[in-house]
Amino acid sequence: MQLVPIPALADNYIWLAHDEAGDAIVVDPGEALPVERFMAEAGLALRAILLTHHHADHIGGAAELASRHGAKIIAPDDARIALAAERVGDDALISLETPAIAFKVIAVPGHTLSHIAYVGAGWLFSGDTLFSLGCGRLFEGTPAQMLASLDRLCALPDETLVCCGHEYTAANGRFALSVDPHNAALRARLREVASLREAGRPTLPVPLASERACNPFLRVDSEAIKTWAGTTASRVERFAKLRAAKDVFA
Repeated sequence: MQLVPIPALADNYIWLAHDEAGDAIVVDPGEALPVERFMAEAGLALRAILLTHHHADHIGGAAELASRHGAKIIAPDDARIALAAERVGDDALISLETPAIAFKVIAVPGHTLSHIAYVGAGWLFSGDTLFSLGCGRLFEGTPAQMLASLDRLCALPDETLVCCGHEYTAANGRFALSVDPHNAALRARLREVASLREAGRPTLPVPLASERACNPFLRVDSEAIKTWAGTTASRVERFAKLRAAKDVFA
């Protein structure tokens, strides 16, 4: 299987995976046209559409793609997402025949209450829950819910490749450095990010091991974040302080 991040809208990525026979799936198609263009150029056939949550920039092209290609839409159990052929929740197993690929579903409430992530083939499609060097805003969930969701994702194997929904890495990195300024791994990652962006390349996917070392939202138990947040704060309070600070970070 080959994995391709397709840029869409202002800063979204639509993830497309395909096999050698040309059978493909897409994750979170916020618009249809970039997917259509890529598939036409590569000679691909769309078989399934996976959705992580209901926001328009992640589902906006799903109905058009499904109608045009007969692709099956797999989505969380949320009435705000129409046309889903299969609704999935926590610990569900998805097994596709064409292309031959399987995913486990992980419920990750926080950004939205019905948000899910897909894990399979060494990839984590995390939507807007886990970003490189950051995490999603809490539009519907609580800090405790989001932290629990990130804890679940953080427990995946080191080599898991994080495939998130937006190219936010550079901006997230500036905030991360402000709260964890002595983190050598973070500084190395930011040099890599700058080089990639200067070359017009995506900063994703990224190994989960790198995120554990660099992402402050996965490092609430580190001494650096404890010191920044105040040593008497609980881990949920530390996370909440981080998220609140990021929300107003310039």
